[in-house]
Amino acid sequence: MGRSHSSGTAIEQLRQRLRGEVVLPTDAGYDQARRVWNGAIDKRPAAIVFCANPDDVVHAVTYARSQGCLVAVRSGGHNVAGLSVCDDGMVIDLSRMKKIGVDPVRRIARAEAGLTLGEFDAATQAYGLATTMGVNGDTGIAGLTLGGGFGKLGRKHGLSCDNLIAAEIVTAEGRLLRTSASEHPDLFWALRGGGGNFGIVTAFEYRLHPLGQALLVGSVLHDYNHARQAMRFYDKFSRDAPDEVSVDAALVTLPSGDRAFSISACYVGPPETGGPVIAPLMKFGSPIDSRLQAIPYLQIQSAGDSLFPRGRRYYWKAQFLREISDGAIGALLDTYARSPNHSSLLVFQQVGGAIARVPASHSPYANRDAALDCFPIAIWDDPADDDANIRWARDLWNAVRPFSTGGVYANNLGDEGDERVRDAYGANYARLAAIKKQYDPTNFFRLNQNIRPE
Repeated sequence: MGRSHSSGTAIEQLRQRLRGEVVLPTDAGYDQARRVWNGAIDKRPAAIVFCANPDDVVHAVTYARSQGCLVAVRSGGHNVAGLSVCDDGMVIDLSRMKKIGVDPVRRIARAEAGLTLGEFDAATQAYGLATTMGVNGDTGIAGLTLGGGFGKLGRKHGLSCDNLIAAEIVTAEGRLLRTSASEHPDLFWALRGGGGNFGIVTAFEYRLHPLGQALLVGSVLHDYNHARQAMRFYDKFSRDAPDEVSVDAALVTLPSGDRAFSISACYVGPPETGGPVIAPLMKFGSPIDSRLQAIPYLQIQSAGDSLFPRGRRYYWKAQFLREISDGAIGALLDTYARSPNHSSLLVFQQVGGAIARVPASHSPYANRDAALDCFPIAIWDDPADDDANIRWARDLWNAVRPFSTGGVYANNLGDEGDERVRDAYGANYARLAAIKKQYDPTNFFRLNQNIRPE
């Protein structure tokens, strides 16, 4: 999309068709409008279209096709590689489309694609209901769900995409379709983990589950000198845990500069039932800090927000593990100790449970046999520190690589190339490529973890 298009009559005609807004580089709000969550991303699109409804999305797609524009699609803007914004092309932004309707009798929510998971959770919790959503309150539900969707409820109720029962989507040719198990079933299959490859989803329908207002959370912090034993314990505790327990962990650096190993378990059920289940975690070793309390679900869901504010610089690389072997522990502790700043983390996110009982061919999300997602997160502020932070994260990833399954979670991929995209989808890749060819033969939607048309 060259300057001639963005300044010419075509963009004016688009403006007149929209209920939403077009922001151009000459407009006052442009610099704010082009920003995404990761402050390391600095791209300058030729136009940003803030859509107000699905018709706006259709108009934007039709315009972009007619002008031969590169298109980025943005809802929450949380993609670590910055794929929701582009240089010189058009950003189609759904962040203002925030309608949500909850049917408490049928336990279904219809949610537009601009909602953040914090907004979604608040709307469903008003009825004592929830479905699996991620761990950072301002993540968009759209990218989260389309790539799979991990969260505290996943081991009990499956991934976000496993709870998707219908979706409305604008295709590359500008058609608005409703997809479900009975309507365009191939396309519906592809949307449950295949990312943004097949069109722009404007609304999602989810299955909801009863959930109390507060859940029991037990958290412990172990000194770095005891981290080896604590990681061994975490590995066994997480693998033995029932579906109701979601237990994540991280190597962290405290404000003092001391390093530590943190474990946090959440019991998805009545708090009084969870006590005995979480007790072994609370009793193990001699933690330097420990807490056991019932916490409102909405507070649990936003607990990590302060760690990942918008505008800091982020980089990570992820891989799946079936276990944390002694070799992996040694590699992790050695490399984490060289982290370049206090904000850097090494995260374990537990999967398994209900996620693992869905056949791998049931949706594009193929890595059902993994126990943990393991990834270093580099967080920093000064562009001069980019190389040191990125190098540290890559070194840590490489140190753990020999112990991984080889698989990766699509939503945790950066800009890592075709081979890693195939690692996310495994045996499902060929079917995805065939569906891509049917619905997007020209690869119009390519700023994503891209599946090329077969």
